[in-house]
Order: sequence, then C-alpha cells, then structure tokens
Amino acid sequence: MTGIASVGNLAPPASGRTGAVPASGQGPDEALADPAAQAELARLAARDREVRAHEQAHLAAGGPLVTRGPSYTYRTGPDGRRYAVGGEVGIDTSPVRGDPQATLDKAQRIRAAALAPARPSAQDQAVAAEAARMETAARAELARQQRAVAYQAEAGPSERYRPGALLQAVA
Repeated sequence: MTGIASVGNLAPPASGRTGAVPASGQGPDEALADPAAQAELARLAARDREVRAHEQAHLAAGGPLVTRGPSYTYRTGPDGRRYAVGGEVGIDTSPVRGDPQATLDKAQRIRAAALAPARPSAQDQAVAAEAARMETAARAELARQQRAVAYQAEAGPSERYRPGALLQAVA
C-alpha cells in the first residue's frame, strides 16, 4: 500500500484557539489588527480550504481503495488557530494477484483518484504514472492470456498436448 500525498485540501479552521502567542509578543487579538497578520490569516484560510477540497477529491474518487482517510499537516496562524497546509489520503495501490482484469480496473481507479483534484500535486502525478504502468502490464497479461486461449482453441488435440506447443505459440 502507498499513499497519495496531496496539497491544499482542508476544512475550515478549527473553532477553538490553541493559546499560541505571535512572535511579536502581542496577544492574538492585537495581532489580528496588524495588516500583515490579516493577510497571513487570509492566505492560511485559503490554503486550508484548498487542501481540504484536494483531499476530499482523492477520498471521493478512491472509493473502496481508500485505506485511511485524510490526514493533515497544520500550521498555527497569528490568531492561534491551526490551518491545514498539506495532507494525504491512503490508497491501496497493489495489483490484484492472479487477476489481470481486476488489476486493470483497479489501476484505472487509482489513476482517477490520484488525478481527481483540480490541481494534482507532483506526488499525485507520480502515483498516476505508476497506475498507468500497472494498467499497461495488466493489458499485456490479458493479451497474453487471450493469445494462449486462442491458440488452444485452434490447436488440434495432438498439438494441444505436445510438450512446448504453448510456449512456441506464445513466443
């Protein structure tokens, strides 16, 4: 299992204060009067909303492949509240052993989950690329199986059981 790391998908800030005091030595209320602090709060709040929406998109698209819900990285703002600045959702990216069609379906779902946010992160794109490689391998295995079945159907009874006949046909 591996996770899909994402950025910018957090819910609104927590309602309670953490009691953090800004570096200026001012209390949280005095810091909010500072235009720089107000700009920082606006930036943090926007980032929080972006991060939460991003992770929610992964969660919705991942469906049954989600191994754990969103987890967030937080930063405390000048008002003492925690704002999400990064996050990730756990997604099962393992192939389905012995079933290339199920692996193909799963790889497509993984790719859709990785690319679900409006702005996929570099990690999201890497997960999508790995899912595309898994899709390609599953398609190749399906084609190999279909060739083997077609060969068996066309081969006469004596060829069907001749040692090495299947290997020659597939190669």
